[in-house]
Amino acid sequence: MTAILQAIHPVLMAKDVAASVRFYRTLGFRLSFQDSPGEPKYAGVVRDNVELHLQWADPSQWTYPADRPAYRFVVSDVDAIYREFLASGGIEAATGRGGPWSSPAATPWGTREFHVGDPGQNSLQFYQSL
Repeated sequence: MTAILQAIHPVLMAKDVAASVRFYRTLGFRLSFQDSPGEPKYAGVVRDNVELHLQWADPSQWTYPADRPAYRFVVSDVDAIYREFLASGGIEAATGRGGPWSSPAATPWGTREFHVGDPGQNSLQFYQSL
């Protein structure tokens, strides 16, 4: 029998795990677990069928300008989730770091999407196919 992939839980770097948890809560995620109630170094947040892990990274890991991965979230209605994030205060209008997709827009590759950054400088891209 072939093994089946059941889920993926990306681990995002965080300078301050508690601050990252607070940010993701404003986006509608709930805390699933954390290793310490006071100053967590590792935590998980969940929304719908998506689970993200947040891991503290030592300051030395931030000194080299490494290319960081982008995390792409497939959503049923990109405009609705954008409005939700604005209303919750999780993001402000035009938070895409000056990029062309700081608010929902059509892309040349056939999606409608917007991009935001979290407190750990991770790129979050929310999209739907057109």
